[in-house]
Amino acid sequence: MKLKLLFALLVFQVGLAQQRTCGSQELMQTIMDNPVQRAAYLEQQNKFDVELQRLESNTLRSTNAVIRIPVAVHYPTAGAVTETVKTCLRRLAQKQIDILNADYNAANTDISLWNSVSSNYPGTNTGSLNVQFVIATLDHPPGTGLAEGSVAVTFGTDFIGAGDRFCTNGCNQDTTWNGYVNIVVTNITGGILGFSPVGGTPGTGKTVVIDNNAFGAALSPNPATCTGFVPGAPYNKGRTLTHELGHYFNLDHTFQGCDGANCTSSGDKVCDTPSTDQPRYDCNAADNPPDPAVSGVPVSTCGELQLTMNYMDYVEDACMYMFTAGQATRMLAHYNSIKNQLSTTALSNETFLENQFSLYPNPNKGSFTIEFKELANSFSVEVYDVTGKTIYENNYEQSSNLIQVINLDNPSSGIYFVNIKSDKGMVTKKLIIE
Repeated sequence: MKLKLLFALLVFQVGLAQQRTCGSQELMQTIMDNPVQRAAYLEQQNKFDVELQRLESNTLRSTNAVIRIPVAVHYPTAGAVTETVKTCLRRLAQKQIDILNADYNAANTDISLWNSVSSNYPGTNTGSLNVQFVIATLDHPPGTGLAEGSVAVTFGTDFIGAGDRFCTNGCNQDTTWNGYVNIVVTNITGGILGFSPVGGTPGTGKTVVIDNNAFGAALSPNPATCTGFVPGAPYNKGRTLTHELGHYFNLDHTFQGCDGANCTSSGDKVCDTPSTDQPRYDCNAADNPPDPAVSGVPVSTCGELQLTMNYMDYVEDACMYMFTAGQATRMLAHYNSIKNQLSTTALSNETFLENQFSLYPNPNKGSFTIEFKELANSFSVEVYDVTGKTIYENNYEQSSNLIQVINLDNPSSGIYFVNIKSDKGMVTKKLIIE
């Protein structure tokens, strides 16, 4: 009998480990229980509410300007690793950032699945924040040991203290890194994949925390040197951070309850997300939306078809692929209310960098030229597709050539992005392959 009970308990625990679990609600409870933190949070939310009302009443607002947000990535448990491992973890961080930029700009390839199901969701459209997340390269905080021009990725720093998973000592913040969107990658106990404050404030160094087994996606080639930080299925497509960063930009879970008389003040407070009071967990990636028979969770509990593919539900990475237009507006309102807290010196002067080189022809068939106006001591070129998959990467050390020809290996037609990094910073260009 004891063996049977032990086996049953083991199966139960494994089942829990296979479901997405977010700690943001627990974190928010600890914030609201702290009078000082609660007052600061409510003050920031008041600013957000004013901006949200302004955006929703201004139907002619421009969406052309690209938002650039400085990011710092921290690996607190990787202090004793080799430089080879650090290089791998920097690549993993950039891979995750590439995924964020695709997901938040509705440029992810799987968003095409929406075309076949959109008719089931009248009044709901996909949303784009028109944002570029960039790992900071300039003006690093004093004492961090980072060289000017290097990426803001740290190793072994005590960013959140031992036992400080939520808010017992400083509410997961480090004032050294004020002005950045901080991402901490570490082992989270209790089966939680990640957590973030709902409405993050970079002016206080607030962090988004992601479990080391749910950060980023497989590198190509996939090196063994990232052991300990390899994302595991079914949370291996970088969508955990997409979800948690949604909280940072003031999105709640979609399963906050059935909407009442006013969808702006009930449920998740977003009117174009169908209401539900239950999360979706497991799913079949081949189903769109997932077959409810897979997990036994009903498609809807509020008389509407549940938007299971939304990033703010709990489904597996392969089954979530979109924000709604209403969610994008809410995130933009939060950004506008905190943008003055973001560092204005952590990112390179993109206009200056763009004037230092040209990329041609564009569009092309997979072969293009990068021409510099002046010699660069060293620079790197990375080409990745809209899913964040790197298809070309090369470092040019002490280059004496003003012209570099890049030949891609049989790329498919479509949209790609080119990251060009030098000691002056980094700039991203859109590349079209015909």
